[in-house]
Amino acid sequence: PTPPPPPPSPTLLLFRRQRQMCIRDRLYTWAIKPKGNNMTCYETLFVVKPTLTEEEIAAQIAKVKDVLAKEGAELVGTNEMGMRKLAYQVEKHNRGYYTVLFYKAEGSTIQELERNLKINEDIIKFLTVKYTKNKEIAQFDKLVAEENKDAAPEAEATEA
Repeated sequence: PTPPPPPPSPTLLLFRRQRQMCIRDRLYTWAIKPKGNNMTCYETLFVVKPTLTEEEIAAQIAKVKDVLAKEGAELVGTNEMGMRKLAYQVEKHNRGYYTVLFYKAEGSTIQELERNLKINEDIIKFLTVKYTKNKEIAQFDKLVAEENKDAAPEAEATEA
């Protein structure tokens, strides 16, 4: 008969135990990861053609908001800046109706939103900004609070 194998050394036992703990911890943290909560803060500014009527401009803004809602984004603020002069001529227009949307969304939402903005002939320019760093997110929250503060007196004035 063959002799039994020698017992493992204490360092080998310790290494095996640490490895088991590491694997268990890694599996545990993977299991408790929150899913679907990858919302990032974004700001999208877009310029609508000045040749449209007020109703048509409102319809274009509503279309963009609908795309965000359909994609599951959380709209936290809107700033309709109104008709402004462009820095340079775009598609033979010197002016445009500026609108800024503040929202929280996933990355795939941005692709769909920008695809819709490119297709839409009544929107002549757009820009999307992503807020990732803590300072940027603090600035985002400050801008949203400003917009909501400005929107509150306007809502009270229309109700009265």
